[in-house]
Amino acid sequence: MKIPFSPPYIDNDVIAEVTDSLKSGWITTGPKVKALEQATEDLLNCQACNAVNSWTSGAILALKWLGLTDEDEVIVPAYTYCATAMAVIEAGGKPVMVDIAEDMTIDTNKVRNAITTHTKAIIPVDLGGFPCNYPELKKIITSQEVVKLFTPTTDNQRKLGRIMILSDSAHSIGAKINNKSIANLSDITVLSFHAVKNITSAEGGMICLNLPAPFNNKELQHWFKIMSLNGQTKDAFAKTQLASWRYDVIDTGLKINMPDVNAAIALAQIRKYDYLLKERKRVFNRYSSCLQHFKWAVLPFQTKKTNVENAYHLYPLRITDISANQRDMIIQKLAEVDIATNVHYIPLPNLTVFKNLGYKISDYPIANKTFEHEITLPLYPQLTDEQIDFLLENLIKVHDCVKDIK
Repeated sequence: MKIPFSPPYIDNDVIAEVTDSLKSGWITTGPKVKALEQATEDLLNCQACNAVNSWTSGAILALKWLGLTDEDEVIVPAYTYCATAMAVIEAGGKPVMVDIAEDMTIDTNKVRNAITTHTKAIIPVDLGGFPCNYPELKKIITSQEVVKLFTPTTDNQRKLGRIMILSDSAHSIGAKINNKSIANLSDITVLSFHAVKNITSAEGGMICLNLPAPFNNKELQHWFKIMSLNGQTKDAFAKTQLASWRYDVIDTGLKINMPDVNAAIALAQIRKYDYLLKERKRVFNRYSSCLQHFKWAVLPFQTKKTNVENAYHLYPLRITDISANQRDMIIQKLAEVDIATNVHYIPLPNLTVFKNLGYKISDYPIANKTFEHEITLPLYPQLTDEQIDFLLENLIKVHDCVKDIK
């Protein structure tokens, strides 16, 4: 029985939507993108959305809007994909890494201790679809002592008047706290529509705007749209309308727009988001109902809080009685019976690019411990109960086989 790690959900509705785009004769940014932006606004109940070609480019553009210098700091967790910190570097700032808490999201106590007069933003990461403690982060950045530390250097920073929360919600479309979607919990939320995500456009992302007054998020959406098209005031679709060829370029933007043919994939999927979430939750709960009986298994995102809703993107299992080498052996042995698993993530300080910048894994003990014991199980709607049971049977058997091997 072959179990891939994360195949995209492609059904007849997706194929029909993409075919419609292809037959229309228009495949780059146009009506499908606008429909996807509206569908995302409706799903997340957010004020304005702008589609881009990746999470990374969306985060870079958001940070460029805020404005960063090489002395400006942005706090990020040490346990995330490299793009979280690289976006800061690409936007001209310095990533300040902090450790994670036991729930695998950013440690809010460490965040408070890391804030300086150079801190301009925080990028919390909803790892695996589990939302960070946004209420506590909001409490920190609006506290009198932290607001006093804030030293703005651009007009947008001055208008905001405090540290910005830019949520890395690449995994967490649909997650909620207190019945509020992630897009209502931070200032700017960036989603990923990469091929393995809950909703995919093959490659893509979405910038969701929730900035407070005096900002007008609809007006900002227009700015983000222009800046995602090289600073050009009309997209290609608008220019093709009769006698509408004239345009202007108002600033040095990026070329990071999402094409219609990509948006079509996500548009078909987002229309059945409730079904896809229900099926992801089914898989998640079936894993947990079995693994809860084993002392060596630390189930992901266990919380007594009833106000937190997971997006069920990943199942990051931690196995307490093995080493990192034994974890790798488990992955290999499962691969030998055609079961694909993964690891989320190698901590940033363990990657060469960040080692060379002076980051040390010894400063992030929880991130390092989590990494050494973590194995991510497949989680997607197409997984059958039979496949899940086959995977669990083999995982338990392989664990018992390797746990005593040094």
